[in-house]
Amino acid sequence: MSGAVEVGIIMGSRSDWETMRHAAETLEALGVAHECKVVSAHRTPQRLYDYATSAAGRGLKVIIAGAGGAAHLPGMAASMTRLPVLGVPVESKALKGMDSLLSIVQMPGGIPVGTLAIGKPGAINAGLLAASILATHDDALAERLDAWRARQTEAVAETVED
Repeated sequence: MSGAVEVGIIMGSRSDWETMRHAAETLEALGVAHECKVVSAHRTPQRLYDYATSAAGRGLKVIIAGAGGAAHLPGMAASMTRLPVLGVPVESKALKGMDSLLSIVQMPGGIPVGTLAIGKPGAINAGLLAASILATHDDALAERLDAWRARQTEAVAETVED
């Protein structure tokens, strides 16, 4: 990976890394420069404010925000930046991530957050969606994304036998 960091991956706590690492791994596989930070909406509100309000000026183009439980991080980040924010609901113990999903997806009109699936699939798709957004202005990334999708297609067996 080379070039300026274009995607910020933020999460509410270190324990969210088990889910959010899949977004980072997807971006790495596509050669997209990114950064990963712990930014809690509730425990580190000034860190969140500083991160979100400086993101565009630092060259970020997309933010992926993962959060569990009350899951305010994606929406709060989106309220402080014009960048696209992709929300990943992290699975919670109490409600298996449904609380996280509903918290992220129910943003009021005017503060959009692109909400993905709960857990690992959502983190992977957030990485792919961030890459797709960037690929609209990056032909080399578009080619890498097309190749990634072709490999995925080729990996699907045509029959149930080996």
